[in-house]
Amino acid sequence: MHLILKSLVDGVGTITLNNDSRRNILGETLVYEIGAALAEFERESARVVILRANKGVKVWSAGHDVEELPKGGHDPLQWADPLRKLVRDIESFSAPVIALVEGSVWGGACEAVFACDIIVAAPTVAFAATPARLGVPYNATGLMTYLNAAPLRIAKEMLFTAKPIAADRLERLGMINHVVAAEEIDEFCRQMATDIAHNAPLAVAVMKEQLRILSGARAMSPYDFERIQGLRRVVYSSEDYEEGKRALVEKRKPVFRGE
Repeated sequence: MHLILKSLVDGVGTITLNNDSRRNILGETLVYEIGAALAEFERESARVVILRANKGVKVWSAGHDVEELPKGGHDPLQWADPLRKLVRDIESFSAPVIALVEGSVWGGACEAVFACDIIVAAPTVAFAATPARLGVPYNATGLMTYLNAAPLRIAKEMLFTAKPIAADRLERLGMINHVVAAEEIDEFCRQMATDIAHNAPLAVAVMKEQLRILSGARAMSPYDFERIQGLRRVVYSSEDYEEGKRALVEKRKPVFRGE
């Protein structure tokens, strides 16, 4: 069974996450299929892509596949990690990507949604950034995705508390473009995608790339970069990192000791 479904109609591509039994976990295979679909849409000159889950799901995606995280002492979110690849594929795709979100969004799936150009969510949707609950340190590019999507204090609240935040609140904060009733969201996104597809594709593609470059243009000294990496290594070499993974597999609350 394919973990995604894809279609391309009148310049509008659709990628549907299709692994409901595993809550659309962002593992290597699923991420590879999304990347392959985007590459195919690129070759076919898609003018916009809708990224969604199956209609009516309770979980849009449960986020990173924790079973694929490496053992302690190794960077859990290195360049080749599936989540990092998915975010790069979305951000570098030449046409706009619309996230159509039904169902809750957990962990790394928040970052995947925030990497999309436009976000439309159903009223019952909630987002929970959960690395602190698992003892997983975020890397600089992942944090940049949050900082480009959220006011600093909201990013801190999401990352520090790991508690779900409702879509209507995120819409008020400008992190989500629209909250639309579930029975209307498909048509709403389809109409938005059609509007984009009717515009000049080269102009849209160039503006997307310009905005990507400008949003990432933040000065950082080599010292500060090394400091960030060193702080992350403290976490992924810790006992808390191993405890977070064990607790998830054993379906219990982790006991963190700051060690």
